[in-house]
Amino acid sequence: MPTDTEIKIKGYKILAEHLGEVDTERFIALILREPFDYTRWRRKNLYEGESIEDLSKKAMESRKKG
Repeated sequence: MPTDTEIKIKGYKILAEHLGEVDTERFIALILREPFDYTRWRRKNLYEGESIEDLSKKAMESRKKG
């Protein structure tokens, strides 16, 4: 299991790769500036419009791959 520091470093690298360093800094500043519950947001938006059957099928396919 990676440490918190390793996760932060990996996350920063991914953001920098996709956004560039300046926009990565802007993104981090935006996140720190406003209250945001990522877990709640993900729960609400991740499975929106999908049936239990669809989710089950995706879970089974993912398990086979990995």
